[in-house]
Amino acid sequence: MANIIEQTKEIRKIWSAYQSSRVLITANNFRVFDYLEKPMTAGTLAKKIKTDCRATEILLDALAGTGLLKKQKDRYKNTSLASRLLVHGKPLYQGDIIRHAEHMWRSWSHLDAAMKTGKPSGGKRDHESFILGMHNLSVLKVKDIVKEIDLAGVRTALDLGGGPGTYSIELAKKGIQVTLFDTPETIKLAKRVINNSPQSPLRLRGGEGGVKKNISFIQGDFLHDDIGTGYDLIFVSQILHAYSDKDNMSLLRKCRKALNSSGRVVVQEFLIDESRTKPVQGALFAINMLVNTDGGRTYSPGEMKRWMLKTGFKDVDHKMVADGVLVRGKK
Repeated sequence: MANIIEQTKEIRKIWSAYQSSRVLITANNFRVFDYLEKPMTAGTLAKKIKTDCRATEILLDALAGTGLLKKQKDRYKNTSLASRLLVHGKPLYQGDIIRHAEHMWRSWSHLDAAMKTGKPSGGKRDHESFILGMHNLSVLKVKDIVKEIDLAGVRTALDLGGGPGTYSIELAKKGIQVTLFDTPETIKLAKRVINNSPQSPLRLRGGEGGVKKNISFIQGDFLHDDIGTGYDLIFVSQILHAYSDKDNMSLLRKCRKALNSSGRVVVQEFLIDESRTKPVQGALFAINMLVNTDGGRTYSPGEMKRWMLKTGFKDVDHKMVADGVLVRGKK
């Protein structure tokens, strides 16, 4: 009997995981953590964020239960974790990616329909929270990732599908001339980040603002438009998972043509093993691609290496980094 109780707890842990997620997403939507840098009662906070007092108190108690708030008598305050990561304007702010989770919540709710059609049906995402959310995640690991890229002899680089420009900034700080290629609406957001706009979560410090002179932009659709030429390095960071095998091989061929004779391509992707089951985050991320894209999923290092070899790259290898993998090939 004890064994079945433990097994039931494991199943419950899986099906009830949405509860903590929803509490955090809602708190983030109402900017609860911005207000709770100083102790405050539920009633006072409810007036500030224009919510029901009873509902606010129940939400704050749940947040305290998850360890994101501290409660002393009738007052609530951020824990150090919430203060560092969930307050708007802090250097490591994660609120944009949590706002993006609101869209993922809706699209994942259509998983049953995707099982029938193989296509997404969750509606259009909020593009700003998605792109700035990518910055939230990338700023935590950008220095470690760039350290693992061989930059010897690299004078020009293409940040393909570079999103908010987090990696473009880090490469430009090394004195590399970087071209960021993305859609027009994404480049508008990247310029906000790179130009150190007051709305941007990124704060360049210690003279780093000069990196923007080393960054230029090309707008377009990288699957169909010209991506330029003359690059020593093309960095393809976490975009292959959004496309089919066929599209990814076509894109890699285009990258190879755009490289200088001694150039190299470096792909950064989420990690999944050759069985496509581990780690669990990689397997679950494939579901995210199922409900949000027409042909994407999480790809294993072996799959990506085979694409590179088939499209003409040499000396192809891979290296585990941070929470993912780098797959590298030379022209």
